[in-house]
Amino acid sequence: MNQSARKNGLLASIHQFLTTALETARVRLELFATEVEFEKRRLFDALLWGAAAFLALSIGVVLLCGFIILMFAPEYRIAAVGVMAFVFLGAAALLLQQARQRLRNTSSMFETSLSELEKDQALLHSSPKDE
Repeated sequence: MNQSARKNGLLASIHQFLTTALETARVRLELFATEVEFEKRRLFDALLWGAAAFLALSIGVVLLCGFIILMFAPEYRIAAVGVMAFVFLGAAALLLQQARQRLRNTSSMFETSLSELEKDQALLHSSPKDE
């Protein structure tokens, strides 16, 4: 009977260990998925800012060309086209700067997942006497 109780205790201990390990793995995978989603959204945001900068730059170049072409036209049209061209070129510069800033300001990818895994590893390597 003593041997049977030990087997049941051992099986219960193994079952508890596997349950805890699976729960830890599930939590870590959910954290990993969250961080992947965050990175995906951050990159999409930067691409959107870059596309807006490209659009403003394109419009600015077209208007600048129109400014050069209209340089020999009546005086008020020249000033209007020139101002619009510089406004769009300035907007393109600001949007591009914003896109670059968003790409630079980032933490390391999966930082939270890695720190949690390091904590788990430290707990596994610590001796039972320390707890």
